[in-house]
Amino acid sequence: MFKKVTIQNDERGLLFRKGSYYKSLQPGTYRLSPFSDDHVEILNVMHRFHVEGKDLPLFIHDDILIQELDIIQVQDHEYVLHYEDGKLVELLTTGSYAFWNVLKKHTYLRVDIRQPELPNEIDLAILPKISSYYQTFDVANHECGVLFYNHVMQKELAPGRYYFWRGPIGVSVKTIDLRQQQMDMTGQEMMTEDKVTLRLNFVCQYRIMNPLRALEIKSFEDQMYIGLQLVLREYVGTLKLDDLLKMKQEISSYVLTRLNEKSVDYGVQFLSAGVKDIILPGDIKDILNTVLLAEKKAQANLITRREETASTRSLLNTAKLMDENQTLFRLKELEFLEKICEKIGTISFNGGGNLLEQLNSFVGERNMSKN
Repeated sequence: MFKKVTIQNDERGLLFRKGSYYKSLQPGTYRLSPFSDDHVEILNVMHRFHVEGKDLPLFIHDDILIQELDIIQVQDHEYVLHYEDGKLVELLTTGSYAFWNVLKKHTYLRVDIRQPELPNEIDLAILPKISSYYQTFDVANHECGVLFYNHVMQKELAPGRYYFWRGPIGVSVKTIDLRQQQMDMTGQEMMTEDKVTLRLNFVCQYRIMNPLRALEIKSFEDQMYIGLQLVLREYVGTLKLDDLLKMKQEISSYVLTRLNEKSVDYGVQFLSAGVKDIILPGDIKDILNTVLLAEKKAQANLITRREETASTRSLLNTAKLMDENQTLFRLKELEFLEKICEKIGTISFNGGGNLLEQLNSFVGERNMSKN
């Protein structure tokens, strides 16, 4: 009795005779002799062409079969994106693949991963399906990126997101912050011309203008810090302490000018600089405080002497006016009498004479009695 084999429209048969592939079979019904060792392997054309235990080269001599297959060879330096009816199905790595082309339309996008950047024709919408095969780098809006292949610089990158294949080329992106930045020097010990050791807090603002130049400098920020330190030491060492305390603004202008002389070397623009604090040793502080106190006392004494001189001059002028004007003299008598009456209840005068003279005599007698 014959062995009956039925192949559906979405299937193809592979006839093996004595264990070796013989030919392909189209949809239909086939009867095989029970006395033969023929065997039919039925494959669904909706799936990839694959026969367990058999390599693809065993079938490529069949011209009829090959017409219904897409044979894809993927080299070591390639990825192939496989689409069915316009939709991504899979990413193919190194190897040989065959797909039935009878019921679905298969298309393929071949990419050379020796060129790591993903080509523009790849739709970003498919990337989540192949996430293990690429890597991303982000350059923020305030940054500039620099692209390296195997540690060799390639180009600058504008702000955005970039996609690169994971492959034989090592990809890295270094980002440079283009915003205004600040460099702080705190507690830096320096010596003035008169051998006073002090600590200086200094601040400097800058912006990177040439990212490539900045990347060429090893320990970029450390070298700028040392440059600032040397400029400050050079300038502070030429000033005495008193001059230094008076010339804080001049120090800032000098340092900013000197730093901008080297701005091209660093690839930056120095925007501003300034002294935040000058911290003196304790004994120097005590000396300055003593000097300051003495200066203030001297100023107070000078003001007191000026006031006394002005008061004496005023009295002299008043005396001259009273001597020349009897009415003014009488008014002064009354003013004098009013002041005395504020402190004494009753006053009696005997005899004649000048009222002012009697009042003066009275005040003189009271003062003597107190003594």
